[in-house]
Amino acid sequence: MATQTLPDVDTRPEGTDSTGDDEPTMFHYVKKAKIAESAVMGNLVVALCGETFPVTKSPKPGSPVCPDCKKIYESMPPGD
Repeated sequence: MATQTLPDVDTRPEGTDSTGDDEPTMFHYVKKAKIAESAVMGNLVVALCGETFPVTKSPKPGSPVCPDCKKIYESMPPGD
């Protein structure tokens, strides 16, 4: 059995709205059905404010929320 060495691959981090410690600076509101799909498949989600990104972190209580998303969410009728 022989060992093969893979060629070096050029990798770069994707541009995200995060700090140097990989913590997002704020969280956005997205459709609930899309969160798990994005986390598992890596698909991009679109926030209420229009920002597009993959879901990589879960917010904790007290996490900062995007002010534009919050304003849009609060203006929506219940159940939407």
